[in-house]
Amino acid sequence: MKKLVIAYSGGLDTSYCAVSLSKEYDVHAVSVNTGGFTTEEIKHIESNAYKMGVSTYKNIDAVATFYNKVVKYLIFGNVLKNSTYPLSVSAERIIQAIEIIEYAKSIGAAYIAHGSTGAGNDQVRFDMIFQTLAPGIKIITPIRDQKLTRQEEIDYLKAEGIDMPWEKSKYSVNKGLWGTSVGGVETLKSEKPLPSEAYPSQLEKEGEEKVTLTFKNGEFVALNGQENKPEVNIENLNNIASKFAIGRDIHVGDTIVGTKGRVGFEAAAALITVKAHHLLEKHTLTKWQLQHKEYLSSFYGMHLHEGQYLDPVMRDTEAFLQSSQKMVSGNVVVSLKPYHFSLDGIVSDHDLMSSAFSTYGEENKAWTADDAKGFIKIIGNQNKIYRQVNS
Repeated sequence: MKKLVIAYSGGLDTSYCAVSLSKEYDVHAVSVNTGGFTTEEIKHIESNAYKMGVSTYKNIDAVATFYNKVVKYLIFGNVLKNSTYPLSVSAERIIQAIEIIEYAKSIGAAYIAHGSTGAGNDQVRFDMIFQTLAPGIKIITPIRDQKLTRQEEIDYLKAEGIDMPWEKSKYSVNKGLWGTSVGGVETLKSEKPLPSEAYPSQLEKEGEEKVTLTFKNGEFVALNGQENKPEVNIENLNNIASKFAIGRDIHVGDTIVGTKGRVGFEAAAALITVKAHHLLEKHTLTKWQLQHKEYLSSFYGMHLHEGQYLDPVMRDTEAFLQSSQKMVSGNVVVSLKPYHFSLDGIVSDHDLMSSAFSTYGEENKAWTADDAKGFIKIIGNQNKIYRQVNS
């Protein structure tokens, strides 16, 4: 039997795939931890995988990889899709796909499978990564190809002697380093919000708590003066901020396959980090750096969402984003409150507001009144010419 690697999450779809494919292939299950998995949860997934008949199970710890290859640049670019969503799940899928296909190549697998349907974004992201990095490995997708319903999958598994509680939970939750997605009946249509109880973190703290985020060359290097790896600082910040039920919202966007989609999310650390970093940039970058970063960052987020991570333009954009961070160092103070946060201010050796040339709106030391008048006359010259010619 030829080797097949399956992207295994432990849910109904991938369990169906594992059982059915084990009849024809030597199935090796693999899951990728990009944040959010506990040791006990990984052990539970492994136990279930063997019940489905797989030959081996492997969990790949890719939290640091996820940060270094993707999240770092999302922070550098202050990327929020449609000014709302920090690309929590779509960013994860890219790294998961890369890790899975590299594992498949390492064990000499001839086939690779995933449990995506034909209706969403993940099928595009997985297939594009797989076929680019390993065009010789055939992709198999039973749920998509057979157009299976949940009940058909459940009936098949029961017939195979696997009778587990497959009832769909009221809300689907996907937790990772960069946020948690939340889907439910309310997100299938346009008019209703998700109820408070749908979100994984509930309000535990009242009042206000201040935290200090320290950035060095754009990277989140310390929280409240405690230095650590950026991905650890993100996790620690999330543990603090989630007790205030911060970071809840619903994202509405366009799927890769052309439909509109709606998903709830909770991303306290992601939103705080992006907003704090952006504030520090406003103080330390020139207006032209900020302007060009804005549209390039938007393109970066869009291409990532669309599964275009391997296109060389992404490495070009990352090089620009990395270069832009040379002076983005300093502390940002953030006030955490129930359901929201506010940015208090920054302290940085590179703060352009500390210039000795002038104080905005009050005084200047670098030009005279006549200099200002001449500048204003020249900068407004084209408007005057346009009106004169076209009036």
